Amino acid sequence: MKLNLINAKTLAERFRSAFIAQDRWKLYLKGIENTLIISLMAVAIGITIGFIIATVNYVHKKTGKLRILAAIFKIYITVVRGTPVVLQLFIMYFVVLTFIKSGVVVGAITFGLNSAAYVAEIARAGFGSVDDGQMEAGRSLGLSGMETMGKIVLPQAMKNALPPLFNEFISLVKETAVVGYVGIMDLGKIPGLVQSRTFDYLFPLLIASVMYLVVVMALTFILRILEKKFAKSERNGGLAHG
Repeated sequence: MKLNLINAKTLAERFRSAFIAQDRWKLYLKGIENTLIISLMAVAIGITIGFIIATVNYVHKKTGKLRILAAIFKIYITVVRGTPVVLQLFIMYFVVLTFIKSGVVVGAITFGLNSAAYVAEIARAGFGSVDDGQMEAGRSLGLSGMETMGKIVLPQAMKNALPPLFNEFISLVKETAVVGYVGIMDLGKIPGLVQSRTFDYLFPLLIASVMYLVVVMALTFILRILEKKFAKSERNGGLAHG
């Protein structure tokens, strides 16, 4: 019993040293704040560019137009998906975006451009789920090709792609941990900083892991709610149509 009490006291002291002493909890909160900022900015960039790529590819497939742009985007997707994101981060941080002083912004741009290649595939599936007759229906109403895309096809594609896009955001929260390699103070970087001061390698890693897990579980819970709403909406729509 005495040994158990000693162990419990030791564990409590290690936790206090790693999280509470000298207000180190503020470091973790700052880290998770930067992680979420990078992830949110990256997913916004990724969705914007990804849907532009998917739209160009969709128009090219349906009409044969925008051939050169579609070819450029194909090369872009191949390069981004075929190289490690950490190397892309090094190139952007040390070579391309050296004029940007904020590491958080550089990380967000890097992961946004990386995410765009994957969002483009998600959006492509979203466009694929839209009935081919929608384009013809829009043209029969007197809309131009771009107006049909913007008012009819694109909104349906985005709705169908929303759950996978939210899942992409969840993945970004975890993947952005590599930004610590270039000194950006995200949650993945904080354990190393605390370890250098406490010489305790376990507890800083455990604390960061728990914080990542809580965030991911919360986002996953929101995703499940969204999926249920979409499923219910589709069922109701199907019944109304019937």
